[in-house]
Amino acid sequence: MSLLTKVARMYHEQHIRQPEIAQRLHISQSRVSRLLKEAVNLGVVRTIVVTPPGVHSQLEDAIRDRYGLADVVVGGDDGGSDGGDLDDNALLATLGSAGAAYLETTLSEKDDIGVSSWSSTLLAVVDAMTPQRTRLARSAVQLLGGVGDPSVQVKATHLTDRLARVTGAQARYFPAPGIVARKSVRDALLEDPYVSEVASAWDALTVALVGIGSLRPSPLLQSSGNAISDKDQDSLRELGAVGDVCLHFFDAGGALVDSELEERVIGISGAQLRAIPRTIGIAGGARKVDAIRAAALGGWIDVLITDVGTAHRLVD
Repeated sequence: MSLLTKVARMYHEQHIRQPEIAQRLHISQSRVSRLLKEAVNLGVVRTIVVTPPGVHSQLEDAIRDRYGLADVVVGGDDGGSDGGDLDDNALLATLGSAGAAYLETTLSEKDDIGVSSWSSTLLAVVDAMTPQRTRLARSAVQLLGGVGDPSVQVKATHLTDRLARVTGAQARYFPAPGIVARKSVRDALLEDPYVSEVASAWDALTVALVGIGSLRPSPLLQSSGNAISDKDQDSLRELGAVGDVCLHFFDAGGALVDSELEERVIGISGAQLRAIPRTIGIAGGARKVDAIRAAALGGWIDVLITDVGTAHRLVD
């Protein structure tokens, strides 16, 4: 036990490499390795991870395990741990910073990223990203046309353009409205050569970056004209819808709602979206808790990036 403790202290406290320990103590390096393993097994050496402020590993693990997600990132400080709400600006800053850090560390130059229509949350993420010297992605492809007022639809293109710039990717825009009046109009637009060419790229995507919408739009979204009509909202509410990803509306359990609106959306299909290896949902705030929970339960997202207050609501 004395030799074991001495070896453990030399290696872990004095940071002496195994070959030098073996030379100093006149024992073989293989014996040094065996003693170090035995020290761990006997509890002589114990590894303790001290979580720094602003890191919420246990909360992230709890959400990941509860909802079967691949990964969870919780941003913000512990001030929101009591479930208190951040104001809109603070929430956007928190989600933007957390989302940017995640993308900058997990994207690769071979990734083809799909990005959903304009949202203030996704725009906050890409605005918080720092352009890199090396390319972070191969392409950035728009997944959905702009929604609402045509004068506002340009923001969907702006989001894709900004993401392409900060990642060094090639931008591919989707020149179509997000919702049309009839299914026949949607089918006709999808036959346009340029529209169909962009749509064909959806099957090769490796990452999707999406917002998670609640059925009740934010005041900002409503006032901007970038939201679905009140009539469509009422119809979806009657069917039990609580939220959407890329305008695919689902109920509280995450099941797709069979609505007439589904046939009028011009964008990536639900099946194509689910087939993407990694779909990253970024959303937070009390208004969106039900939608976020349903998106996770229904398998619409693989990774969730959210704020502390929302995270606590998801595990309570």
